[in-house]
Formats: sequence, C-alpha cells, structure tokens
Amino acid sequence: MNMKTVVAGVEFKNPVIAASGTFGFGREYNGFYDVGKLGGICSKGLTLEPRQGNPPVRIAETPSGMLNSVGLQNPGVHAFIEHELPFMKGLGTVVIANAAGACESDYVKIVEILSGTDVDMIELNISCPNVKKGGMAFGVEPSGVESITRAVRKVCKKPLIVKLTPNVSDIAANARAAERGGADAVSLINTVAAMAVDFKTRRPVLKVTGGGLSGPCVKPIALRMVYECYKAVKIPIIGMGGVMTGRDAGEFMLCGAAAVQVGSANIFDPYAALRIVNELTNIVESDNIKDVQTLIGGLSVE
Repeated sequence: MNMKTVVAGVEFKNPVIAASGTFGFGREYNGFYDVGKLGGICSKGLTLEPRQGNPPVRIAETPSGMLNSVGLQNPGVHAFIEHELPFMKGLGTVVIANAAGACESDYVKIVEILSGTDVDMIELNISCPNVKKGGMAFGVEPSGVESITRAVRKVCKKPLIVKLTPNVSDIAANARAAERGGADAVSLINTVAAMAVDFKTRRPVLKVTGGGLSGPCVKPIALRMVYECYKAVKIPIIGMGGVMTGRDAGEFMLCGAAAVQVGSANIFDPYAALRIVNELTNIVESDNIKDVQTLIGGLSVE
C-alpha cells in the first residue's frame, strides 16, 4: 500500500499537509505528536517585515465553522529563516513557505529571498489586500492572477503553488491564469468572505467587521471548486476547506486533489492532522487500494 503522493515533482510521504495560519511553524503541535509524520507543513503567511496582525476580537466561532481576521501576524521572513526554518526542516517532512504581500514588488522580493533557502516549495498567497489597487486582492481577476504569478515566476527557484481565493465568479479561470503565469500547482480554497453580528451590542463580532470563513461549512464549496479546477488545468491541485476527517481528504482527492491541507480542524483538535493521516490510511487499506494516488480525479459523474 503506497500512501505517497507527488505535487510538482515534490514527494510527500502522505497527502496530508498542515495548512498555513492554524499551525504556526509546527513547534506547539510537535509537543502533541511527531509532526514529521505528516506529509508536509505550510508556514504562517510570511511578509517582508514583522506584522502584529489585526486587533482583537479577530477569531469567532460560527455554526459549523469559524471566522478569522488575524491579519497575517508573523515575525517577518528574515526571522522565519533564522529562527523557524531550521526547526521545520528538522521535522523530516516537506516544508512549504507561504508568501504574502501588499504589492507586486513585495511578492517578488519575498519569493526571491525564500528561493535562496532550503524550503521545499513556496505557496503564493494572493488573497491578501493589494493596497496599490485600492484594496482589491490580486487573486480576484484572472489578469491579476496571471500577472503576479508571472512576475514571481521569474525569480522563484522552487516549485511554486498559487493559493486561490473562492471569492470570485469563476475559479477555474483563475486556475488557468495561474497555470499560464507559470505556477507548478494551485491550492484552494482560501477562506470565504463573511461576517458575524452581535445582536445585543448591534456591532460586528470581529473588530475589523469582516473576516474569512472556514471549517466544515465551506467544504461543499471547496469540493466543487477543486473539481472545476481539476477539469480546467493540467498542474496538480492541493485541496482544502473543511477537511476534518480522512474521508473528507479522500473526497477531495476524488475531486482531483493530489494532496489536502488541514486548517481549522487544528484549532479545536491539536491531533487533527495526524488523525486524518491515520483515518485516510485505514480507508485506503480497507478498500484494498494499492496506491492512494489512484484516488486522484476518480470521481464518477455519469
């Protein structure tokens, strides 16, 4: 039984990756279990300079999910390279660095810096505000996706994953744009734009009003979008959005994902990612599947 999968030429020991944002740099979770048993780990979103993030309240529970407006709190790329990356590389699993920015030059510079390190892959987070375009995210229009991907591709020496936002009219068009721009893979979905309201105070729950919705409630949206992108592009797909169980992971793979990322589940269950690895392994074994990669794109729609 083979649980290995390959994304953009990088081999993962299994298809389960800790997603950016809910796993820190793996230190805290490694106190619960050996994080090296995961297929990979994706860093927090990294910026050129340290960021304190948004003021609280910046996380709120919702029915079947959670809202966050953390605001990319992180130590900055240089502190990451000095203090966090050596630890992450010592875990013995694939290390993905998530790169964020406010303008094209930010993205180019941070990817250029990360390309000189021993990270295994770089994930381009193009769901961040593009302040030079009135706050519009790079990832909303296909032209923006292709443009930023192409600019980064010129300096990126690592396999490049482009992380797509679901807050668009046609995510398949954006996946094709990333592919044209030179992406080696796409990951999706990022959080869904949403908000919560406190009726008693007549105020938004989150300090900055809106945030990103994640968790089980977004899984049907994510499955559809992964399937649409699988039909649209030839590059590999990493699926995410409400992956809570091994069966969820298998469903994403059937829709076309070569691997999955686990995000919100880590918040309420620190063992979630490892549990999902074990559950998926048991499912594959019980169904007498010799190679987990045979699940990829195996959905029957006839």
